[in-house]
Amino acid sequence: MKWLTLISFIFLLSSARSWNLQRVARDAEHKSEIAHRFNDLKEDTFKAVTLITFAQYLQRCSYEGLSKLVKDVVDLAHKCVANEDAPECTKPLPTIFLDEICQVEQLRDSYGAMADCCAKADPERNECFLSFKVPQPDFVQPYQRPAADVICKEYQDNRVSLLGHFVYTVARRNPFLYAPTILGLAADYEHALQACCQESDIGACLDEKAAAIKERAKKVSMIQEYSCGIRKQFGERTFQAKKLALLSQKYPKTPFSEVLKVLHAIKGVYKECCEGDMVECMDDRAELMAYICSKQEVFSSKIKHCCEKPVVERSQCIIEAEFDDRPEDLPSLVEKYVHDKQVCQRFEAGHDEFLSEFIYDYGRRHHELSPQLILRVTKGYETLLEKCCKTDNPAECYANAVEEANKHIKETQEVVKTNCELLTAHGEPEFLKELLIRYTKKLPQVSTETLLEIGKKMTAVGNKCCPLPEDKRLSCSEGYLSIVIQDMCKRQETTPINDNVSHCCSDSYAYRRPCFTAMGVDTKYVPPAFDPNMFNFDEKLCTAAPAEREIGQLKLLINLIKRKPMMTHEQIKTIADGFTAMVEKCCKQSDIDTCFGEE
Repeated sequence: MKWLTLISFIFLLSSARSWNLQRVARDAEHKSEIAHRFNDLKEDTFKAVTLITFAQYLQRCSYEGLSKLVKDVVDLAHKCVANEDAPECTKPLPTIFLDEICQVEQLRDSYGAMADCCAKADPERNECFLSFKVPQPDFVQPYQRPAADVICKEYQDNRVSLLGHFVYTVARRNPFLYAPTILGLAADYEHALQACCQESDIGACLDEKAAAIKERAKKVSMIQEYSCGIRKQFGERTFQAKKLALLSQKYPKTPFSEVLKVLHAIKGVYKECCEGDMVECMDDRAELMAYICSKQEVFSSKIKHCCEKPVVERSQCIIEAEFDDRPEDLPSLVEKYVHDKQVCQRFEAGHDEFLSEFIYDYGRRHHELSPQLILRVTKGYETLLEKCCKTDNPAECYANAVEEANKHIKETQEVVKTNCELLTAHGEPEFLKELLIRYTKKLPQVSTETLLEIGKKMTAVGNKCCPLPEDKRLSCSEGYLSIVIQDMCKRQETTPINDNVSHCCSDSYAYRRPCFTAMGVDTKYVPPAFDPNMFNFDEKLCTAAPAEREIGQLKLLINLIKRKPMMTHEQIKTIADGFTAMVEKCCKQSDIDTCFGEE
């Protein structure tokens, strides 16, 4: 397909251009946004990202079917480069893409109610289209790579088409995955092909590398969807505060002014990426990373290898890079935020500016804490100052600020320590049971299958984070638990669970995890009537595979607690032990069903 010719060029982009961070914001100086972005990205990258954009909105459209839409937008870009004053050239890029979609013939036949979005005005029209995106849809099969015996020749002879189909399929199946990430995954796929086509067992080599690419795509997609969800629900202020905490941890040697520049740029990039504006997302993220790479000595000693990579591989590398080493000569925070006599004056003169600097100062000193915990410490300090600065003796009132901060830290450390010790001492099966007991009592209205899914996700967090060194364990645990909680809260929006969950999900982002941890049994819950069929056992309990039998027992545990949520751990253990003994006894009998009936 001619419109995708030289898509390969996107994998070879270098940082030869000079970059200017100020351009990351949408500039009034550009008469035509499409001309500006086309000139920035150059034709081949612009085409590739345009393909991704349409594939994510029109997930049912064929690879060939998207070619006309891509050609229309690229032709318009050429026209606007030649004449930025042309009437259609002044439209915002998202409007250009959505106008193109709304002109698709038989849009309603393929997409039903989504066609109604076209009647709305922007930005509501885009919000409407975003609501119809389906992650991992059943109607889109996962990428099927050509057979091992032909793939290397296919890559050699039709490289553009092979990589184009990969990009297209990944975009259709992951409609919220950012364009820079998709192009980065395509680069990973190309590297895998280059390496494996030299091996004797091409299929085995590609299987191994493809599994790693798939796992990476899943992880990055989960994190990106989470970030967009937090931004949408809690707003820019909370989202920016979290990013500031993370940037301060990652770049502890960087001056506050430079961190704020990057934070401002990130705000624009996430707005574009989260709203499906992938051309601007691609361009602005590349420019931001180029700016960071142009000032490595200011930002970090850990990103040199990232900055040597091509543009499409660079951004994810920088995002995933280790935190830089903490400066050794950082002064105590107590002097600046407790002993300083001007604390209240500075706080009252510029509330957000003062707290932003506190997050920066605290984050760069505490690599071992999660950004969420840093926000809780900040919120606690803010609450303390709001109270104390109104008193006759503020300094005496907030003298215990350090002790207050340590309470938040100790609570989180205790939660991580208790759970990791439980997992280490008793193993994964018992740990999962304990989680199911806790969360069935908190969320008895949730389906058995969903509770089991939540328990397994939380167990996976334990397996991932508990083996880590102590300085990484807390941040890992709370970071991934926050994603699991966000998933629960998304379900709460469409299928309300209970008042406790509603409160924890919507009240405060920083306090979400402690809120769920402290949540008690739902006292308003009315258990369903006893259903004997739910506790009806037969010989399948004996003949099932061990994994299937284990799931059956876990479902039984959940259903038991749903009917008796006030049961103590001792009572649950007694019943569980009795059940295990019954299974062991009856599975040895010749008439299993009769034994189960009697027991």
